[in-house]
Amino acid sequence: MSAFRKKSGVNELSGKFPGYKGDALQALQEVGAEIEDQIRVTKNGLTYEGILIPRSEHGDDKHLVLKLRSGYNIGIKITPTTKIEKIGPKTELTFVPPPPPEQKKNLPKVALLSTGGTIASRVDYRTGAVRPAVSANDLYSIIPELSDIAVIDAKILFSLFSEDLTPDHWTKIAEAVAAHIAQGADGVVITHGTDTMAYTAAALSFALQNLPVPVVLVGAQRSEDRPSSDAATNLIEGVLAAAKAPFAEVVVAMHETISDESIVLHRGTKVRKCHTSRRDAFKSINVDPIARIKDGEITLMTEDYSKRDRNRELIMRSRFSWNVKLLKFYPGMDAEIINLLVEKGCKGIVLEGTGLGHVSRRCFQSIRRAIEGNAIVAMTSQCIWGRVNMNVYENGRDLLSLGVIPLSDMLPETAFVKLSWALGQSDDVEVTKNLLTNNIAHEISARTVKM
Repeated sequence: MSAFRKKSGVNELSGKFPGYKGDALQALQEVGAEIEDQIRVTKNGLTYEGILIPRSEHGDDKHLVLKLRSGYNIGIKITPTTKIEKIGPKTELTFVPPPPPEQKKNLPKVALLSTGGTIASRVDYRTGAVRPAVSANDLYSIIPELSDIAVIDAKILFSLFSEDLTPDHWTKIAEAVAAHIAQGADGVVITHGTDTMAYTAAALSFALQNLPVPVVLVGAQRSEDRPSSDAATNLIEGVLAAAKAPFAEVVVAMHETISDESIVLHRGTKVRKCHTSRRDAFKSINVDPIARIKDGEITLMTEDYSKRDRNRELIMRSRFSWNVKLLKFYPGMDAEIINLLVEKGCKGIVLEGTGLGHVSRRCFQSIRRAIEGNAIVAMTSQCIWGRVNMNVYENGRDLLSLGVIPLSDMLPETAFVKLSWALGQSDDVEVTKNLLTNNIAHEISARTVKM
């Protein structure tokens, strides 16, 4: 047993104590404890027992981090009265998935494609960070309930956090989906990081046209090894939707509320992540979700959807252009940004304007130059709900006269993806404009749902 006594000049020992230094390192050395040892910490009359895990290299020198038996991690500040005991040998913190359950015959066939993200992540105990590590097959193994819903064909496409995905990845995902549908899949589930899942959902909505079966993107706000994880619930209901839903569209399946009571299926072109960490972070914007899943039952929430039809022939249009930018207007914005984008070869700019679709008049000359140079400039709104109406105020009407294209209630991220997709289909400006303004995948609502 050791009470903490402050000393100076103690340096981090690489390998044995990653992330620990100074006071915390000295306290561990005094009791002979190393990473992955089981230790007991007593402080202020409370006792904590768990496995010592690494800290971030950017952390201070005053805290220990334990993984408790509950699965949660806790940081404990070291003080002169803190007592530390080593109570057990090293416990290797690795993930070994159980064997996959036996497949049942005569069930729908669902392709499960993993791209990475939190739903396919675990804590890396060498660094303390969350990393993409669990394959689609691992997810199937640790959630045996899936074997009662469908025959799963699990593949891993990438192991990336969603912020690292690009338009080229959208193309590869679309091609993989098409290949599985051609091989007879009754639905496809894609595990994906939540941060850019709405972008990928929109991209697949445009790239995969005339879908015969559902394509369901599934994410998690909390990694699978956390007790409060939403990964299993989202994945189970996502597979159920892919196997049995009556529609054939691209959707995002995530929690409806913070509880596990229900999952909602959001249309891929009308969904946005609205919270950084809540399990119900995703919301359908300006429309109702397509469906809700509760107690294993799928309830449709709209009559406007494309019906499942396994005989329908998929149309692939999966090329995307990189020469598109999404530009958020802000007070005092330098219009030179627009000039620079065009000089760098930008062929399309989606403006995220204020209110009904406005930017400062100081930007007008740069916008005119961009349009005269055959760049497409389109307008969306920074507001979450409602739609662009550029006929109300003078600035809006003048922007229309310059040739700025209003995009009604299209979400900025969806508009960015659609313009990228449209420019990938044709180099002709007029053809691209027609594709952009034509309602292809329910990205434009006929009316705004009162929120």
